[in-house]
Amino acid sequence: MSELFPPAVAGSPQGSEPAGPGPVVPEPGDTTDLRAGPEINPALLAVLGLVGRWSGFGSGAKPVTGEEFRYAQRLSFAHDGRPFLAYESRAWLLNPDGSVLRPAFRESGFLRMGAAQDELELVLASVVGIIEVFTGVAGDSRWELATAGVGFTPSAKQVAGERRLYALSGEQLVYVQELALTQGDYRPHLNAALTRD
Repeated sequence: MSELFPPAVAGSPQGSEPAGPGPVVPEPGDTTDLRAGPEINPALLAVLGLVGRWSGFGSGAKPVTGEEFRYAQRLSFAHDGRPFLAYESRAWLLNPDGSVLRPAFRESGFLRMGAAQDELELVLASVVGIIEVFTGVAGDSRWELATAGVGFTPSAKQVAGERRLYALSGEQLVYVQELALTQGDYRPHLNAALTRD
């Protein structure tokens, strides 16, 4: 630890205080607003429509039982000028009257362009102990992704794969998600319509 954070600034005598105020830890430069912050990296033009903060409501079905549920969600795709988007999503289960029952699923990760034109790569980590690597393709205001690999913590529920389709429909970001508990057996899981905040 002492090698990473030496007690003195280079050039000052060992053990003496630095001459100036010292280094400052910068604030993150991520932005979800294309009109503010750093210029978006040209490599991200195929995912430009995703950039923003989104919120709305969706419905889902548990893959094992088919039990249906409704949820509220906030998600964001942000950039800091480098060739990737930072992704974060939080959801809350809703009671039948629309009030919040409890916090639900939460995940975060990074979306970047792949080696070929319009190819996508997405890495996600979730609070339920699942890590997913997706590959996919960017189309005209739509983005299709499917898992290329899934990893688990020892206590996580096992899933074999997932497919997601995001699309812009008017002023909304809509998506559907399918989940496979066994290889190739994809079932509808989530769908939502979100508006830009």
